[in-house]
Amino acid sequence: MPAFKPATEHETLGDAFFDRVVPADFPKTILRHRDQRWAARMGLDGLSDAEWIDHFGRFAPLPGSLNQPLALRYHGHQFRSYNADLGDGRGFLFAQGHDLKDGRLLDFGTKGSGETPRSRGGDGRLTLKGGVREVLATEMLEALGVYTSKSFSLIETGEELYRGDEPSPTRSSVLVRLSHSHIRIGTFQRSAYLEDNEAIGQLVDYTIAHYYPELADAPDKPAALLEAVVAAVARLGAQWIAAGFVHGVLNTDNINVTGESFDYGPWRFLPTYDPDFTAAYF
Repeated sequence: MPAFKPATEHETLGDAFFDRVVPADFPKTILRHRDQRWAARMGLDGLSDAEWIDHFGRFAPLPGSLNQPLALRYHGHQFRSYNADLGDGRGFLFAQGHDLKDGRLLDFGTKGSGETPRSRGGDGRLTLKGGVREVLATEMLEALGVYTSKSFSLIETGEELYRGDEPSPTRSSVLVRLSHSHIRIGTFQRSAYLEDNEAIGQLVDYTIAHYYPELADAPDKPAALLEAVVAAVARLGAQWIAAGFVHGVLNTDNINVTGESFDYGPWRFLPTYDPDFTAAYF
């Protein structure tokens, strides 16, 4: 893979920000979706299907990137309540690399890749239905010009899952997202909750260096970064309204500091604007 430009920048934050984890060993790996257009942007379009499954279903490390997946630590406001018992519970940061078109640092993050120290009793898995739902949301949003994560890969994994809110057993999958950062608003909230000013300073410096380099010479970097993140999130909200999109779980644990949304569980596209509508699973 000579074109792939790997990175390991997230590791520089240190072990206080993540847990090193081992992926689940799935009984089957059936490729259901690969985003060949974004694979080309990342220099990975030349992978055979078998190689693709090895990296994005078995999670063999991408050359030069992370040697072991990182389950990230964060908090979040969920449905108006603060939740300090959060973190990657069925996903991890698998790899980082640079967009060959514009040089941006991008992250490969997973959903349904197994248990972590923050699974909170869950099985760490994703239903195939849930994976397909995320592919549909991201493909439509990207087509409409909305700033969103990409559903880079979806692989069916051959397990029977039991869920209380839908017919069970149901089929399982593992999703790989491509995102511009996995530094969430909730990542900052965790450090604030712990009153760890040193960690907040690390996050500010990391975020500016990799995502807002134009703020490097700002006289008050934290204030400048806050202003930039607020503007990015407001821009995203306006794009959603213009597209008629409703994200059912817009919490601070699933929106990153670059103003890009991810984690599409319940969502809807509305034919007419309705500010009181709440999306639910379907």
